[in-house]
Amino acid sequence: MVEKSSRPPLARMIRLHEELQAGTYPNCRTLAVEFEVSGKTIQRDLEFMRDQLGLPLEYDAKKFGYHYTEQVTAFPSMQVSEGELVALFVAQKALAQYQGTAFERPLAAAFKKLSESLPEEVTVEFGSLESYFSFRTVGAAVSDLELFGRVSEALRHSRELSFEYRKLNSTGHEPRRVQPYHMACVENQWYLFAWDKARRGLRTFVLNRMRKACLEEAEFVRPKDFSIANLLEGSFGVHSGSEKIKVRVHFDAFAAQLVREKVWHQTQKLKDKAGVSWSWR
Repeated sequence: MVEKSSRPPLARMIRLHEELQAGTYPNCRTLAVEFEVSGKTIQRDLEFMRDQLGLPLEYDAKKFGYHYTEQVTAFPSMQVSEGELVALFVAQKALAQYQGTAFERPLAAAFKKLSESLPEEVTVEFGSLESYFSFRTVGAAVSDLELFGRVSEALRHSRELSFEYRKLNSTGHEPRRVQPYHMACVENQWYLFAWDKARRGLRTFVLNRMRKACLEEAEFVRPKDFSIANLLEGSFGVHSGSEKIKVRVHFDAFAAQLVREKVWHQTQKLKDKAGVSWSWR
């Protein structure tokens, strides 16, 4: 059966708990009709209540329904601290930066499912969180959700991917066929790290410069020694070379203040030049 829009799983299980407490001996068939879901969904709810929440649930074959084998005074509650609530709120505000993009709808749906798993009533002692936290993003890359999904599927299932790619210094697109190893978001830009079959080497692709991505039937095995951490060790963003180079940059007093407010590279060292300026090595 096709399930209609029904109440969230937590609310459904609380309703199941009320039926069990009342001693009505509910079963999967009758509950499925009431909640407009499948019998298998109700079965999963009951198994979760028994196995994960530790509720003393048993099926009575004579009465064709479930019951509690001992007294249960209250449904197990999920303990959420104020700090966790704030973190959840900040995460939701961070997702807001994708408003108006292809990611808005799936992100909103995912967050809705997450928030619905929380208790029905949670309060925070201080005023409206809206007035305390916000995000403003400049230069966020515009991504094609369909292409993103296709690349993600190729990664998850270790399948080769073909697409057309436009290099930064090119005016046209060229065909590529790769074995995708990893996808990373660096400075608001998505990159694909993949083995280019024609060039026989690891290459980095900007998703926004890809088009007409096609998932191929051919599968592959990603090298066990591949590590994105090792690959980007010592890199500046996604840019890296084959050897380490020491760089020393001098900033005037104004720029130095801005530079020292961020970590630009894991090996950076800041040194004050006797009140003249800050220097970054």
